[in-house]
Amino acid sequence: MQTLPSHKAKHISQCLELAILLEVGADKPGNVNLVVGFEGTNHAHFLASAVAASRHFEKAAEQGIAASKGEIHLSEVRIGQIIKNCVADISSWQKGGNTLLGTVILFSPLAVAAGMTPMEKNHFKIPELRQNLKAIIEATTPKDTINLYEAIKIANPSGLGKAPNLDVNDPNSINRILTEKIPLLQVFKIAESYDNICSEWVNNYPITFDFAQPLLKNQINQTGNLDTAIIHTFLKVLSKYPDSFIARKAGLNKAREVSLMAHEVLKLGGLNTSSGREKLHQFDLFLRKSDSLLNPGTTADIIAAALALCILEGYRP
Repeated sequence: MQTLPSHKAKHISQCLELAILLEVGADKPGNVNLVVGFEGTNHAHFLASAVAASRHFEKAAEQGIAASKGEIHLSEVRIGQIIKNCVADISSWQKGGNTLLGTVILFSPLAVAAGMTPMEKNHFKIPELRQNLKAIIEATTPKDTINLYEAIKIANPSGLGKAPNLDVNDPNSINRILTEKIPLLQVFKIAESYDNICSEWVNNYPITFDFAQPLLKNQINQTGNLDTAIIHTFLKVLSKYPDSFIARKAGLNKAREVSLMAHEVLKLGGLNTSSGREKLHQFDLFLRKSDSLLNPGTTADIIAAALALCILEGYRP
């Protein structure tokens, strides 16, 4: 039986919204969860953000469906506009500042790719989705770049710093993007060495697809407990890939120190042992000492993307 496009797009948006809600609900060290937050930002801001983002993911999926039917070219998907509109809507729905910028940047092309991918019994084949994802990102335009820059200004993320080339806050950047016709993928190539979200875009999401999602699926099967699976996957990703959000705000050495501490928690067994649970508690307290300075926010974005893949593939909590 053929699925109606409107149902498919809604289904995709619900999968991605659920991924955000499940990620926020897990008690990950140094992150906002249902019990503890940071000054000015708590779980309610993230829940509101998930609701606000959902309709934009649906729009992205609809664009993917249209592209798969040949109604629009991939360059006409307007991924930058989708990201910008989503971030603006999130900002209007809550007062907690930047909550989901990294997640929205990762999720928007995922939603388009899912829209392009055949859905069988509400499930998607991840390898085919990933192929479509690569095609979408490679088709980005200079207009996408400008809209992404405007989205970043709306979200106003902390620790942004100054980029060595085409800095967001440099007025000349927009002129250069238009004159030199610089697509979004090319801009992300500039930042991939120091920003894990940009690196995911440029390299077709290797941490998400090749490391985090398989690990998360394995943890869910092993533990039978979603929260434990999310937290252990979070720790393993963080231990292997220093968080670029921490690196931007506190320096790469501090980010590496945090990764080493995550590894130490896992060495003690994580949530499976009393010593691991105690070490995890100490780790969480350490990360929260300086409010959000040591918040592993990029790692959280990648875990959300891994959850999204699991849910799109058919996982249900």
